[in-house]
Amino acid sequence: MREFLVDIPMGRVAGLRNSGDGPRVLALHGWLDNAASFIPLAQHLHGIDLVAIDQPGHGRSAHLPPGTDYSFVGAINAILDVADALGWERFALLGHSMGAGIGSLIAAACPERIERLVAIEALGALAEAPEHTVARMREAVAAHRALPNKRLRVFPDIDTAIRARMQATRVPGSGLTEPLVRLLVERGLAEVEGGYAWSSDPRLTLPTMTRMTEMQVENLVAGIDCPAMVIFGVPAQAYLPDDLRRRRAALLPHSELVMMLGGHHLHMDQAAAVAAAIGDFLRQA
Repeated sequence: MREFLVDIPMGRVAGLRNSGDGPRVLALHGWLDNAASFIPLAQHLHGIDLVAIDQPGHGRSAHLPPGTDYSFVGAINAILDVADALGWERFALLGHSMGAGIGSLIAAACPERIERLVAIEALGALAEAPEHTVARMREAVAAHRALPNKRLRVFPDIDTAIRARMQATRVPGSGLTEPLVRLLVERGLAEVEGGYAWSSDPRLTLPTMTRMTEMQVENLVAGIDCPAMVIFGVPAQAYLPDDLRRRRAALLPHSELVMMLGGHHLHMDQAAAVAAAIGDFLRQA
């Protein structure tokens, strides 16, 4: 994949492009990942014009302006602006985790633009009971106000950052091998005085101000009109239990559900298997 840059109203968006003469596919990575998340998969998706972006605040893309917040809803226009800059009126979406959640919103909100949707390890947004609204907002506001007092961790070298990232993901079902973590880390670092720091916007680590209810999420998923393929790793992640993710997938009007042994980053550590599952589906776009 080669480097890709485009300017949109919110700032510069960077990414990687695997140019092909086939269908147009815009790939959206997960939370605190970056475009390199799709390098292993791209090696198996031949003939597809795959554009994997660093979403705003991630990787080598610009951060949102001061005083603004990151949210799934807020990401919709940024993604559509990228597609506009590419000259893509209609295209397919390939999303992992957070990217799959954002892709779900775009597919529901803009049916005239999305030809197909592949959602890996998420469908819709994280939901919350209405009675938790006030507590969540209070926690989020307090965290936002305290952020200026926090300091970025500085790593003396890239290998130290890789070990830190591997330690952070060493939970059941989410571990990655060192070569795969290196892909993410090398693209997700910036040189600073004394070494390296994460290039991602620190605001991305703050609690979300508000979340949809499960009823809202289900209405959104049911409104996705395009053909969709949903891929979940086995076993399920704690944030999206198996009964919940199956129930959401069943709401899609035109869909295929694929269950596959693998961790949360199965599109990286099971890249060949995932590509085999989605390749023909995307080529029909």
